[in-house]
Amino acid sequence: MTTRVLITNDDGIAAPGIRTLARAAVEQGLDVVVAAPNTDASGTSAAMTAVERDGRVLVEEHDIGELPGVPSYGVSGSPGFIALIAIHGAFGPPPALVLSGINRGANVGRAVLHSGTAGAAFTAAANGCRAMAVSLDVLSIDEATTGSGGAAVESASIADEARHWETAARVAMDLLPRLAEAPEECILNVNTPDIPYERLRGVQRASLASFGQVQMTVAEVGRGFIRTALEESGKEVEPGTDVAWLAEGYASVTTIRAITEL
Repeated sequence: MTTRVLITNDDGIAAPGIRTLARAAVEQGLDVVVAAPNTDASGTSAAMTAVERDGRVLVEEHDIGELPGVPSYGVSGSPGFIALIAIHGAFGPPPALVLSGINRGANVGRAVLHSGTAGAAFTAAANGCRAMAVSLDVLSIDEATTGSGGAAVESASIADEARHWETAARVAMDLLPRLAEAPEECILNVNTPDIPYERLRGVQRASLASFGQVQMTVAEVGRGFIRTALEESGKEVEPGTDVAWLAEGYASVTTIRAITEL
């Protein structure tokens, strides 16, 4: 029996990363359905939010390209919400796997708490569905700073098509056997550098860094507004962590328990 898999993300249904991940899953022989936010939902963690009209969540059939016959939906909801309703049969048979990504930018360190990419995976795991979050390390500080103009956004979109999404997708497919062996309540958090697969130095099991690659700061406070920005953390890289392995040209994989108690 073919394994049913949901492909979702937090960058939106039109993002190049989700197309690449879905194509890799199809080529792997998985039974794929794609459902992702209509617009960018980065930083939403595991939020349960959606836009409703007359008590109905808005869903649009979507063509993500190059995958004829693969059902694809743009949903007016957060990634975590989409994962939850998929598990309850919103897009056909419930998935046995949830693959979330490929995110534009690494999700590393304890900052993974805020990731919508990881949030979808955490939600799936909390509801008995194995899940993996997949990210590509592409963001610079300049690109990540909030308040960028339209020209900068357009330029970044064009550049994104040339990113090495296939590297992250291949690593994700290689890790499917490990995902099948992981505890059901855990997710695999996978990050790869933006380099060709042939240049990847390997895949390393990693601990979570005590920080992310960047941190938010308040850049300006004015009458009736606050402007935020991202800046480098300034902390020393800890050996053996996801941040450290990425910096050395390795993909990192971290097994994270979604919810635990002491």
